[in-house]
Parts: sequence; C-alpha cells; structure tokens
Amino acid sequence: MILVTRTLAAAALAALISLPAVAAETPPAPAGVYKLDKSHGSLIVRLSHMSFSNYTARFTRFDVDLDIDPKHPERAKLDVTIDPLSIDADNAPTGFLDELRGPDWLFASKYPKITYRSTKIERTGKKTARITGDLTLHGQTHPVILNATFNGGYPGFEMDPNARIGFSVHGKFSRSAFGISYGVMPPNSIMGVSDEVEVIVEAEMTGPAWKKPAK
Repeated sequence: MILVTRTLAAAALAALISLPAVAAETPPAPAGVYKLDKSHGSLIVRLSHMSFSNYTARFTRFDVDLDIDPKHPERAKLDVTIDPLSIDADNAPTGFLDELRGPDWLFASKYPKITYRSTKIERTGKKTARITGDLTLHGQTHPVILNATFNGGYPGFEMDPNARIGFSVHGKFSRSAFGISYGVMPPNSIMGVSDEVEVIVEAEMTGPAWKKPAK
C-alpha cells in the first residue's frame, strides 16, 4: 500500500513538473473562437451588506464566446450569456434565493437571460485590457466597463488537444441603473445593500484543435 501511494505521488509530481515545461516550450495560443471551459470558470457578484461585509453570490450557468487573436486583443469580440435562475450563495436563508430570482431583483421569469457583448476593447498593458460592453439586465441595457488580465495560453498538446487561454476579469456597475433598487442604502445610512455590484470572473477557454507537430 505504501509503495502504491509513493508511486502515485511520484507520478503526480512528475505531471506537475512537466506541465509548465510544456507551456514554456510551445508557441502562444492561435487566433480563433474560444468557448468557456465550464469546469474552470466562475462568475461571482458581491454587494456591500450594511457596510459590514461583502455579500457574495455566484452564477453557476453561464456561457462565454470569444473570437480573438492573442496578438491583437483589441480586435476581439466577446459575447456572454448568463442564466439568472442559476444564482446561488453559500448558506442562503430559506427562500432567499427565490427572492433574488424574483421581481424585486433579477425577475428571471420575465427576463430569462442576462447578456454582455463587447463594443470596444483597449489595451492597457502587456497583458491587460479595458473592455467596454453592453450589459442587458432586468430588461435594460447600459454600458459597463470590465478590466481583464490575460493569464496566458497555449495551442494544446496530447493531454489537452485544444488551444487554451485564461483570463481574470473584474468590474463594477450600479444596479439601480438597471431598475434594481430594492434595499439600496439610503443616504447617510448603513441599513441596506449597496447599489454598486462588483463582478469577478475567472475563465479558462478552449479554442482551435491542437495540431500535432510533424516529425
């Protein structure tokens, strides 16, 4: 049993050591259409609760399509679709998630889709960009700016036979601008929930199929 455990540990260590080497030795990710790898994606929203904490929720069902040339990210096109019914939170009180899905908040029965589509992308650094896009939420559409960091990518290899890229994204917007003003803190008061919503996204995306190098 000890020998088997040691063998498995050695194999795992070898795999961890080899993956960075693979990434370092391969060329960058190719241009093309990339889609969210849902097992490596998260979409989190946070609102200040009475100024005591940042209440954190997440959407468990969302899709991302990105048409990008990593050499020219400013030409990329981003399209995001979110299912408002998929909102979830840790240790939510009984009935609270239904409230979030209801008329005072997301009104998912009337507006069954949240979308975000880029209208402009600007480079702000070697691996950073500012994304301006139209957010459609609660039946209204307004521009929202997101800040993205490119975490890297590669064209794939035998164990991951598609190109892969990864991003960390952060942004903020006013929910009352979209007609969701329930519970907003009155001026000079801490009773309620903030108007400002913070958005945090972590996303790995898979793209064009890997082409095995010719020998």
